Order: sequence, then structure tokens, then C-alpha cells
Amino acid sequence: MAAGRAHRYTIRIDWAGNRGTGTSGYAAYGRDHAISGRDKPPIHGSADPAFRGDAARWNPEELFVASIAACHQLWFLHLASDAGLIVTGYHDDAAGVMVETADGGGQFESVTLRPTVTIAAGHDADLAHRLHQRAHALCFIARSVTCAITCEATIITDIAPTA
Repeated sequence: MAAGRAHRYTIRIDWAGNRGTGTSGYAAYGRDHAISGRDKPPIHGSADPAFRGDAARWNPEELFVASIAACHQLWFLHLASDAGLIVTGYHDDAAGVMVETADGGGQFESVTLRPTVTIAAGHDADLAHRLHQRAHALCFIARSVTCAITCEATIITDIAPTA
């Protein structure tokens, strides 16, 4: 990709929480909404249940953590491919901590990525750890946020098949 090249991302949010009286009171309206984009299925969102949201729907805080984890994963897989490191499995149990402030706002204090990566037998686990560091340095989302992001990667090596 050329340096300085700009990308534009557009989405649509449709609120579905008008219960007949709009925002006439804090408890009077629902937080349900749909996030959609061109030619993509909608993501059904709401607020965190702590803020009167629907626990069965995705909330912005979960999507924030998911964005960081997904970006890191995609960079790691790209770097592994370039380095000749064969990855055969990847999952991440990421978590974020958001702290509310006295003024009613808040911010994320930290996000911890906990990827478990399986690499092919005979491949270098130390290289996999180094690639996680590089993925973090390159991740578009991680570079755009101010909270601390840590990566606690676990590397598993496939057992070589027996003949």
C-alpha cells in the first residue's frame, strides 16, 4: 500500500428504540439499533446492560475490543504468511476494561489480547512471538487508540504426524 493513501469507511446506524414517546425520559427509550453497511448483514446493537441495554445484542464496547483483536489477528496472519510460519489455528479470548468517570463519561483503560496460536510442527515459536509484537506495532486500530493494549500470546506447536 502506498504511503499516505486514505481509506474511507462508511456505516449506517438505525435506532430502533422509540417506544412511542421518543427520548422523553432516560428510561423511556430503548438502546436497540442496527449497524449496517453496503452489501453486509446488519449487526444488531444496543448499549451495555449497565446502561439499560439488551445483553443479547452487541454493544459498542464489545465491538471496540473485537476491532482491536481482529486487526491484530489479521496482521499476525499476514506477517506469518510472509515469514513462512505455518499457522494452523488461531483464537483470541480478548478482554477490555472500561472505567466510568465522575462526569458520566469514561474511557477504556486497557485491552488484553490472549491469542492462542497453533503452528505447524517444526516451526519456530519464538518467531511467532516476535510476529505478535510486530503485528501490534502495525495494527491500524491499535495505533489509533490511547488505552494500553497488551498481548499475552500462547503458541502451541502441532505434533508431527507419525508414520
